[in-house]
Amino acid sequence: MAPIQPGQRVAVLADSQNLYHSAQSVYSRNIDYSSLLEKAVQDRELTRAIAYVIRAQSEDEDSFFDALRDIGFETKIKDIKTFGDGSKKADWDVGMSLDAVTLADHVDTVVLCTGDGDFSRLCNHLRHEGVRVEVMAFEESTAEELVDVADAFVDLSEREETFLL
Repeated sequence: MAPIQPGQRVAVLADSQNLYHSAQSVYSRNIDYSSLLEKAVQDRELTRAIAYVIRAQSEDEDSFFDALRDIGFETKIKDIKTFGDGSKKADWDVGMSLDAVTLADHVDTVVLCTGDGDFSRLCNHLRHEGVRVEVMAFEESTAEELVDVADAFVDLSEREETFLL
């Protein structure tokens, strides 16, 4: 796969739910999405930046969604589902994967900001299509199979002063 070069077209797909829970469980802090996007792009040509978020009816979520848009992320919002037994579920795995596959013909690199191992098959597919795949996540909460199949892995834990608020 091609190394990082100026002029490469890059798409950044951020699994906000995964990043939030990882940052909270390991550090009790929040993600600095501005720094995350800056590092993901690295002087390349940003084609799209999408943050996949869950609407959970919490107090500050609308201001969070607005802040993401101000930084440069397009937000895709899904409502949390509550089942009859009281359990809740919401994830963007299929949506992120479809967007990544759709964008593959328009970019040189896809940066997946998630530690979810479910994306390892997506990485294999994108790489087979000639797309460079970079993963940005916290090593402590990132699936090993995801790290193994990516062209590059950025451990957010190594620079917590940069990536955490």
